[in-house]
Amino acid sequence: MAKTSVISARINPELKNNVEQVFQELGLTATQAITMFYKQVELQRGLPFIVKIPNDVTSQALREARSRYDLEDFNTVEDLFDDLGI
Repeated sequence: MAKTSVISARINPELKNNVEQVFQELGLTATQAITMFYKQVELQRGLPFIVKIPNDVTSQALREARSRYDLEDFNTVEDLFDDLGI
C-alpha cells in the first residue's frame, strides 16, 4: 500500500524533542511510531491505552505527590520494605 497521506499537527517543541529522543533510542522514526500507533488503534478499535479522568482519591494523591506532601524518606530499599512490612 502506497504511503500518500500526510498528517500535520502542532505540538509543543520541547515535548516533540523529548519524544523524538525516545524514538531514536528505540530505533524508530516519528513516522514509524505514528504508523505503529495508528495500527494499534485500528487493531484494537480504540486507543491502545486507558484514558480516563482520575477519581477524587486519585486526584488528591496526585496533588500530594506533586507537592511532596507528607512523603517519607528511606535510606535504603530495605528500610522501605521494613516500613511496608514486606
